[in-house]
Amino acid sequence: MNRIYSAAFAVALVTIPFISRAADAPREPYGIALEGFAYPYPVHLLPVVNDGEQLSMAYMDVAPVQPNGRTVVLLHGRNFPSSYWAPVIKMLSEAGFRVVVPDQIGFGKSSKPQGELHFDNLARNTMALLDHLKIDKAEIVAHSLGGMLGVRIARAYPDRVAHLVLTAPIGLEDYRLYVPPTPTETIIEAEDKLTADGYRKQLQTNYAIKLPPEAITPFIDARFNIKGSPDYPRWLRAFVSSGQMIYREPVAHEIPLITEPTLFIMGADDHNAPGRPLAPEALRAKMGQNAELAKAFAAKMPNARAEVIPDTGHLVFLEAPDKYRELVLGFLGR
Repeated sequence: MNRIYSAAFAVALVTIPFISRAADAPREPYGIALEGFAYPYPVHLLPVVNDGEQLSMAYMDVAPVQPNGRTVVLLHGRNFPSSYWAPVIKMLSEAGFRVVVPDQIGFGKSSKPQGELHFDNLARNTMALLDHLKIDKAEIVAHSLGGMLGVRIARAYPDRVAHLVLTAPIGLEDYRLYVPPTPTETIIEAEDKLTADGYRKQLQTNYAIKLPPEAITPFIDARFNIKGSPDYPRWLRAFVSSGQMIYREPVAHEIPLITEPTLFIMGADDHNAPGRPLAPEALRAKMGQNAELAKAFAAKMPNARAEVIPDTGHLVFLEAPDKYRELVLGFLGR
């Protein structure tokens, strides 16, 4: 019953800003900065410059109910707008934390650059946001691709990180050891052919999602409603660039060097491994042993531990909200 209640609670929170849409209904176009797509809190824009290009970084800045003087920065994954953090924002705000939730450049309501994406740039942008908000040190809570960025931030700016929570992070292995390089244009062509139904199946398969289908619809809409935008090709190139960034800029070799208090929260059924379909068949089964990889890393690190939640996939904080709350607030309360 607790599992059923938790799933229903997560679905309600995720779908609050959205209206259900029949599968065969016409899609109302969004802009490539997700204009027309509702976020749960007001969105602000910060000007940044990446590789000479003038860009805007979107973020939410949510005040605590009763301030404890601390700030949490939430780092989103690749296939999700930062709005999916809504239940975690509420949880942390009610616990006394100020919550800063950026859309990284190339994602969500932030600019889609002409140039390539790089973790170093995303890390610098995040530090620029903290400087703008006059935040000297923050708790970093990251999910999926955000976990790779969280690692880079912890390594490059250790004095700015109080605690690091890696929620179902990717990048626990160097995908170059399994997957051959693929030209960007080849990936763009394949991604452009993907249908909404195909994308839904891809998410369900890759992420071992335990939520009802309607909870995934906002993620489908966030991607496919922008196909009606005249700027869609620019969005698509930025999206593919983020995948190439994951492949070309591994962080697995840096994880054991993190000295800040670190908590891995893993779904036992999460075997997500970007690029697995492109790997030789003999290597595919070796990829995505994420819970075991997290435990092995934690054992090597000076101040880390790994928690594995049973019967849970990649969307840990939506699928097991009660356990996630217990782990995160307990860890940050140290």
